Amino acid sequence: MTDLFVFGTLRDSELRQLVAGCDLHGEPGELPGHGVWRAETGDYPVLGPGEGAVGLLLRDIPEDALARLSFYQQGVDHITDTVEVTVNGARQSAMVYLPATLVQPADEAWDLAKWTARRGAMTRRAATEAMTYFGKMSGAQLRTRMNTIRYRAEASLRAVATKPHLSWHDPSLDRRDINVVRAATPYVNYFAVGEYDLTHTRFDGSTSGQMNRGGFLMGDAVTVLPYDPVRDRVLLVEQFRFGIFLRGDPVPWSLEPVAGRIDPGETPDQAARRETEEEAGLTLHRLIKLAGHYPSPAAVTEYLYSFIGLCDLPDLTQGEGGLDTEHEDIRTHIMGFDDLLALADRGEIENTPLLFSIFWLFRERGRPTPFA
Repeated sequence: MTDLFVFGTLRDSELRQLVAGCDLHGEPGELPGHGVWRAETGDYPVLGPGEGAVGLLLRDIPEDALARLSFYQQGVDHITDTVEVTVNGARQSAMVYLPATLVQPADEAWDLAKWTARRGAMTRRAATEAMTYFGKMSGAQLRTRMNTIRYRAEASLRAVATKPHLSWHDPSLDRRDINVVRAATPYVNYFAVGEYDLTHTRFDGSTSGQMNRGGFLMGDAVTVLPYDPVRDRVLLVEQFRFGIFLRGDPVPWSLEPVAGRIDPGETPDQAARRETEEEAGLTLHRLIKLAGHYPSPAAVTEYLYSFIGLCDLPDLTQGEGGLDTEHEDIRTHIMGFDDLLALADRGEIENTPLLFSIFWLFRERGRPTPFA
């Protein structure tokens, strides 16, 4: 059996139990000559110089629990090392997980309580999904999927936290009326596929027959239609879209609003402003939220937050945008709103969020001082 010193997120007992598959209780310990600092690149802990890194020493970890911990830590890009820790005044050797690549600490101590409030729920939700792949893939394979797992985890939490009151729905029916007979995830990569056998309560109170359903598991995203109310112009982006290609469309390029996923830790508003800067090089004056909506609820979990972004568009020119790291090759188009309406009338707009945004803007721009 192995002794393990944890100084970061695994000090959270709920996360530790989720990952290890059992209760692992520890003794308070310290790693002399080190401190636990917030990483420069994100809200996670790294070691740096200090008076003593406080943590827990987990003694005699069972082999199966250690295998689970190592799988998860490889998935979050950590490797093992050996350190000398102090417990009750005595020095002792223990294993420790450290980032696989050198990460510079920020000038801020990492605080477990603050992390728990900001990121704890998402991390636990992500770990719950990640550990379902233990024994089915390697830690290295998990590492390539962890970011999208975090997207899905945060989307799931956001679904609960931001659910509006539905005046048309019978409140006696909710998730507790769904009986899952079997659940599987036959594909996990950039997206995941969930396949379920289930029944649900019917409107008359009876139980449906057992059905088999599959769907794409995705994160939440934003769409933004940049609009200049003074010049009555919009900006659109054009880019290759794999879904259109996969359908067999002879022109797999799409004319769209700015769009992108909401990064873990972001709000929809923050994601909308960031994506507009990345894809169009625009700084927005103001965001107007249109609606949150499911574009294809029968089989896709993606939830969109759609916005109009008020901005200045002084030149009727084409431009370029996108991030090379995300293989984005984007052409931007600026045009008058009447020209955009003409495209829609001719059936040349095939993107649902763009059509939705066009119709909303058509209604609002005809009202007195709609954007005052």
